[in-house]
Amino acid sequence: MKNARPLVIAAEGAVLDEVLRVAAVAGCELDRAPDLAAARSRWSRAPLVVIEEDCADDHVAMPRRDGVFVVCKGSADVAVWRRAVSVGARRVFCLPEDESELTVAFADVTDAPADSPGPVIAVVGGRGGAGASVLAAALAVEADLTAPALLIDCDPLGGGLDLPLGLENTPGHRWPDVRLSGRVSLPSLIDALPHRGTLPVLSCGRTAAGPAPRALTAVVSAARRAGRVVVCDLPRHLDEGALAVAELADLVALVVPIEFRACMAAKQVLHHLTAHTDRLGIVASGHPRAAAPPSRTAALLGPPLLATLAPERRVAATLETGEFDIPPKGSLATTARALLAEARPKPAHLASAA
Repeated sequence: MKNARPLVIAAEGAVLDEVLRVAAVAGCELDRAPDLAAARSRWSRAPLVVIEEDCADDHVAMPRRDGVFVVCKGSADVAVWRRAVSVGARRVFCLPEDESELTVAFADVTDAPADSPGPVIAVVGGRGGAGASVLAAALAVEADLTAPALLIDCDPLGGGLDLPLGLENTPGHRWPDVRLSGRVSLPSLIDALPHRGTLPVLSCGRTAAGPAPRALTAVVSAARRAGRVVVCDLPRHLDEGALAVAELADLVALVVPIEFRACMAAKQVLHHLTAHTDRLGIVASGHPRAAAPPSRTAALLGPPLLATLAPERRVAATLETGEFDIPPKGSLATTARALLAEARPKPAHLASAA
């Protein structure tokens, strides 16, 4: 049920304080009742019910429902489990040992799945200077015009995606500041990031390592589950985290300059990608020539040609100032819209017809 809050049933004391602290870590607001009798009117509506062991009274009959947990300080003895069974709880969380699992339970409510998951688009350069990072930024900016989006920088050697967007001096978390313990509270993370307008940007730093693989996939999965369009700028040196994102992605766009040597370099990147995904497409960048059309670039590599990305002087100039001005009818915006259309799920009637 949208907007419903988990119900905690606990008296004032140490257990309640611990539950409130864990919920705050998960970014989850709670409703509270001091005992089962007071909770009766809210019992069935709450998406999750957490009961302090002393409040799990087997003399108060409550309707059976899913999502009921009992919490206790220290280890649970037979008496605690007997009370848990009496209220229909399927799990006892022993604090502080089970704190991370209780955090996950609260985060599951806070990050309730959207009606449909958001698409994940990964962009990677076939060689250095292909324009992959610029295209990734443009994709996220274009996506955010019509739906919530998230731009994720996966390349610790790229200098930081906050730079071309003019966010280098904007306060907020970068990957070195992100500390995850198993589960992402997406609203809390989004609030902590620098924004370009309404677009949150999770950038790498300039002096520290990039994202750990588990942290990266956790953020991507949480954002997708929340219905956001997730755009990831992958490094050419496809590490464990980048390959995990490629496996999750609905589309991996390989940006390749229209040059024979660039195609040979891109083949090396493609070789690593094809073992992890078949959802690949080529974006041919640069000025087409009669002797080297974009179709030849795609033919040399194998995956289909998704778009041709011609250079734009205006975009190149604004990149240096941090304005990142994208002409709506220019090649960059047109390419971004084409990739977004390719990555988004097709309507059921069109998919069945295909």
